[in-house]
This record gives sequence, structure tokens and C-alpha cells, in this order.
Amino acid sequence: MSESEYDVIVIGGGPVGENVADRAVRGGLTAALIECDLFGGECSYWACIPSKALLRPGEARRAAQHVRGALAGDAAPNPAEVFARRNAVVNNWNDSGQIDWAGRQGITALRGIGRLAGERRVTVTDPEGVETTLTARHAVVVSTGTRAAVPDIPGLRAAKPWTSREATSSQTAPDRLAVIGGGVVAVEMATAYAGLGSAVTMVSLTPLLANVEAFAGEAVLEGLQALGVEVITGDSPATVTRADDGVVTLETKNGRTIVADEVLAATGRAPSTADIGMETVGLEPGAWFAVDDTLRVDGFDWLYAVGDVNHRALLTHQGKYQARAAGEVIVARALGEEVDDAAWGRHVATADHAAVPQVIFTDPEVAAIGLSEAQARKAGTEITVVDFDLGSVAGAVLYQDGYAGRARMIVDEGRGVIIGMTLVGPAVAELLHAATTAVVGEVPIARLWHAVPSFPTISEVWLRLLEAYRDR
Repeated sequence: MSESEYDVIVIGGGPVGENVADRAVRGGLTAALIECDLFGGECSYWACIPSKALLRPGEARRAAQHVRGALAGDAAPNPAEVFARRNAVVNNWNDSGQIDWAGRQGITALRGIGRLAGERRVTVTDPEGVETTLTARHAVVVSTGTRAAVPDIPGLRAAKPWTSREATSSQTAPDRLAVIGGGVVAVEMATAYAGLGSAVTMVSLTPLLANVEAFAGEAVLEGLQALGVEVITGDSPATVTRADDGVVTLETKNGRTIVADEVLAATGRAPSTADIGMETVGLEPGAWFAVDDTLRVDGFDWLYAVGDVNHRALLTHQGKYQARAAGEVIVARALGEEVDDAAWGRHVATADHAAVPQVIFTDPEVAAIGLSEAQARKAGTEITVVDFDLGSVAGAVLYQDGYAGRARMIVDEGRGVIIGMTLVGPAVAELLHAATTAVVGEVPIARLWHAVPSFPTISEVWLRLLEAYRDR
């Protein structure tokens, strides 16, 4: 056993941990970054990046099919090329580039299992079983992310189901795919594999995308059905079995039988905290971390939890936002500088509370920021809800034939600002940041009149929403 000392020790080398370490070394501190799998983490190799790489070819093909003259005939997808492109995008699951980046930034990258070992101490067990103890002068940061939560359905684990990892890294498309769940992973992977030619059946106890505006989930349901996906809601698997020939059979509680070659369990996430030594500092192993707005764990002056593990917003971009705040506040505290922890201050993650943007890359896309109508009403806010048909905007008509979409704006009448926006339709992902800026900046409706959208673009929906608000 050997020992080393750093100013900051980060357990978890995904994009969140990388950003914490980067901010620390930019501020003049030393940092060690520990990763037990691939540096770059879940997002880079088994989540955001490969899933969007799988989705993009189908999206491009369908967009061309909806523009007269753009695509001759009905060219079938080429799964082999799609998977080859995805492999290239994730660098064939080789993280040498991430390790090189860490070295250039002055970050010490350590491959191994990192565990808390008491106050400011972390042990690292490398792939050969050699253990090193690290001590942090100022902070230990946990950014180990989450793992797929496989539901406790009789026979499911024995059937060796896909999780998001297998779905995003498979080298072939199954002839038949059963998807358990109706959330983001479920609808995106159903979209991707239907586009690759798989016969997809989904079974979800709840309506699809139950956490966004209902019209968004309904539009995604229609889009999936148009791709040939069979969607069963209000039901769930009672048993799952895999036969010797590999065929999987799901029997549902309502008496349906679903036969598939692979089954994807996409029913949520659990914190990757069961084996990181939480008990050595008095915390419950396997639990989520509770943190303040500077991402410091409640009850500690040296322990931080950043990204999915704090359960504030399970999104890579939000985790990286937290990482920037945490890295800089660690530097400020280490150097005895003033901490800017007021709302929207440099050292806090205020946006986690009511300004979290999210894009769901289905057909149609769903993009949302802030509160939904139901959330705003539950909070007791006096609101006006403004809806507009995206398909009537000139830019949408030009984008593709038969464009169908919808925009919803939620206005806080007491303050005269937008507190929520949901957009549904082709290519709406690129409209979201304007809405995010309006929500985070609390831009008054009266000032937004002077933000003139370019013509003819889909962004003209902003003008139409303001006009509908004025004329209500």
C-alpha cells in the first residue's frame, strides 16, 4: 500500500468528475480523478452520445422523406453502417483520449475502484488489486453517477435483459425487441431500433413520458406508432422467461403475451453508491447524497456530491453545470476567497430548482425547460398558458412537408416572466436554449417583444406565442 496527497480527490471520471477536477486545477489546486471503468463515463460511452448516434440516421432519413424531391424511393436503413458510425463516435470504447486530456490539464488520472475511507481519505484499488490511499487537503468529490435499476419482475434478471448500456452498445439490431418502461430511455431506444428495422413492443404501466406535458407524451406515442411500434400502456410484465433458444417471453398482468429476441429494462436509475465506502463517514451505502446548493454534502465541510448521485437533476448537462459551481467553490474555500452563494451566484446550482432544460430525441422531438402547467398550478402560481401550432410557422413549412408540432409557454402573471416552455416537433431541440435563456434570465415579456426572430425560421414561434399572449 502506498499513500499520496492532493488538494481535491474526485471519485468518478465521467464528464461531471472531469469538470470538477478541471475547475480545481484551473484554480491552482492539485486534483486526482479516479475511474473504475472508462474515463468519460456513462454519457460518453453508454448513454447520451451513443444513443444519439443511433437515433440520428433514422431522424435524417425521415426528415428527407418529408421533403419532396430530397429522397428518391424509400431507401432502407443500413444497420451495419449505423453501428459502425456509432462505434466511431464513441472511439470504439477506447478512453485513451480522455486520459491524455487529463494529463494535459494537469489532472492525475487513476484507474481503479475509489472508496471513501474516513475523513478526507480515499482508497483506490487498481485492476491488479494494488491499493493506494489518497488524502485530500481540501475536498473529496463523489461523482459516480447512476446505474440502470432493473425492476423486480419474476424471471427478468435470469433472462439477462438489456439495460441502457446494452441497448446503446449492441452491434446488431434484434428482429424483435420488447421494451419495459415509458420514460426517456424507453422511448428513445424504441425509436432507434424501430428505425433500424426491429419489431418493437413497449409495455408501460404509465402513459409515455409521464413527467412532461401530456400533449408531448401523446405526440411521441403517435410517432412511435407511425414507426410500427406497438405500445401497451396501463400494463406491466408479470413474468419474463428466456428459453434455451434465446427467445424471451413476457406475460403481462393483463394477460398479454409478448415474444421477443431481446428485452430492454428501462424503468429508472439508481445511485452508483453501494460500494464507495459511505459507511466509513457515517452515511448509508447505496443512498442518494443530500447536498446544499454549493453541492456540499449536508453535515460535512469537505465532502461534495455532484451530478446524478445527488438526485437533483439526472442529466449530463445539469451535472456539468453543478461541476463548474462545485469546482470553483472548492477553490474559493481552499484559498480563503469570498463564496458567492446567493441565488444565481457563481458558486451555486440555482438552476436545478426550476430551470432544467431537457431534450427527448424521439420523432417528434420534445424539448422542455422550467415548469409544466401542472407543476406551476400545484405551486400555486398565477399563470397564463399559451399554446401555438408550430406547423403554421413559415420556417416549419419550409423545414418539411406536413410539419406538425406544438409550443406551450407558461407565464407567471405576478412577475410577467416565462417560467416554462415545452416544444414538440421536428428539430425543436435547437429552439430550447432561447427558452432557457428567457427562463433563467427572467426576461420580462415586454422586453421579449424586442427580441425579433429571423424569418423564415421555426424560431418565429416566439413572436406568435407573444402575439397569442397579448390577444388572449
